[in-house]
Amino acid sequence: MATTASAIIDVSERDFATGVLQRSSSVPVVVDFWAAWCGPCRVLGPVLERLANEMGGAFILAKVDVDRNQRLAAQFGVQGIPAVKAFRDGKVVDEFTGALPESQVRAWLKKLVPSQFDQLVAAAQAQERADPDAAAALYRQALQIDPAHGKSLLGLGRILALQADPQAADVLQQIQAGLPEHAAAQAVLALAELLSAAESTPEAARQRLERNPNDSDARWTLAALAARSQQWEEACQQLLTLVQRDRAFRDDGARRVLLALFAALGEQDPLAVRYRRQLASVLFG
Repeated sequence: MATTASAIIDVSERDFATGVLQRSSSVPVVVDFWAAWCGPCRVLGPVLERLANEMGGAFILAKVDVDRNQRLAAQFGVQGIPAVKAFRDGKVVDEFTGALPESQVRAWLKKLVPSQFDQLVAAAQAQERADPDAAAALYRQALQIDPAHGKSLLGLGRILALQADPQAADVLQQIQAGLPEHAAAQAVLALAELLSAAESTPEAARQRLERNPNDSDARWTLAALAARSQQWEEACQQLLTLVQRDRAFRDDGARRVLLALFAALGEQDPLAVRYRRQLASVLFG
């Protein structure tokens, strides 16, 4: 992200590609097409500059003098000035023409520039697999801003569930019905139920299964113990066997928890993809 000092730049035909198009891949760039003789430009320009400084480099304001850069103005269809165009990933994603009031400019920028809250949530989502503790800390920061934010509650609850933390259920139950994340939260709650069930030891559960391969409680316990140790493949295998042998166990609980585990691991996780295929084969093959 740019510093406040570099948040406002002058660009020309010579450096537009690097100053705007390339730079917009890492930070939004707002281009102000203006001219010295333009009265509305002298009104809007200071507003944009003040907001660029106020927002501390959350976006770059690039100033283009249309008199000196007529080919740029023609290239981007500028027919009246001031013309303001927002670039992301080298493309115009939004624009307006004329000297809007500051309140409207602020509202326009708010749609373009991620807030500190949005940045926290995006950073947490990116960290979930590599560093779940760091991701959980970011979700907690986001929840200090908005305690009812569904994505943050789901993300934190998912991390806690995978860590067999008893707080997972409390977090997930805060996601209200009607929120887009509610259905996923209910699925992860089923996983939290499994993880809280590991009251035995692997040795005791395996001995019970040796005596009786149809002991569904023992197999459920083995799945829970494996999940608590993050031995996801063994957990999936035990749950899949339960679906095959005793679909009615815990009201189809093994299937529900398998689906929850797939959601927690991530739909594109290779293990989730493989066992989802196997589950489909058991159910419909």
